[in-house]
Amino acid sequence: MTGFASLPPVPAAEPARDELEVLQEIHGILAGERFALLTGAGLSTDSGIPDYRGPGAAPRAPMTYQEFIGAPDNRRRYWARNHIGWSHLRRADPNDGHAAVARLEHRGLLTGLITQNVDRLHEDAGSVNVVDLHGRFDQVVCLACHRRYSRTLLAGVLTELNPGFLERALAAGVIEMAPDADATVEDEDLIESFVVAHCPACGGTLKPDFVYFGENVPKDRVERSYAMVDEAGALLVAGSSLTVMSGLRFARHAAKHGKPVVIINRGQTRGDELATVKLDAGVSESLRWLADELPPL
Repeated sequence: MTGFASLPPVPAAEPARDELEVLQEIHGILAGERFALLTGAGLSTDSGIPDYRGPGAAPRAPMTYQEFIGAPDNRRRYWARNHIGWSHLRRADPNDGHAAVARLEHRGLLTGLITQNVDRLHEDAGSVNVVDLHGRFDQVVCLACHRRYSRTLLAGVLTELNPGFLERALAAGVIEMAPDADATVEDEDLIESFVVAHCPACGGTLKPDFVYFGENVPKDRVERSYAMVDEAGALLVAGSSLTVMSGLRFARHAAKHGKPVVIINRGQTRGDELATVKLDAGVSESLRWLADELPPL
């Protein structure tokens, strides 16, 4: 990666012939039903945001909540890498898959949208009834006084505290990027020199306003998501490996209550055995096809 240029979305291709046959089967399940939609990182890859576990994704060990709160050095490392990643990922735009989801909602076909992504691209594309299950990366929260701040505002503060940091990071070379804006760079001395910002109100520890590994999803988001599944005639999972329980539980809940579970994802998922139909295909093109072909209720 040589710069923080804008990230134009990749246009969705047309589904292949064998994929169309499975899409027709999915069409038969979803037609005439309002369904809940659960999306994961695989939907945002066409916007230039990497996946955690998709085909070709590098193995990663994301920082846990316990590591983040446990040591100042861990927080310095995280915020230094996040400052680099934010400068890149904030430029991402919604892709055809996000636009298709918004069309499905506007046509009244969804009971609601549950997303495991923190990138807010669904909202940027026009989706309204959205549960940001894992939070949002455009905000930060103080762990002491619980005030929330704009990530854009924090970026300005971090830039003032660390003049020339981003330019030196680019020169050092960004090795990889994660969906939560965590960037890996080669220059460890640069990371260790980073100055961390604190809450301007109380001096407390600032944390990205999303759910870390090892941290619980807020109860109200879980309840709202279950309500979307309960109201639906089926659950469509798009672009999620369902590796973590925060998403898998909704597929299990739907299957337990006799609702069809449809999965569209590149590669295996932890919920494949629950699926009424599984399509191993590109998420954006599949969602666009469904938005075009599903009839009005």
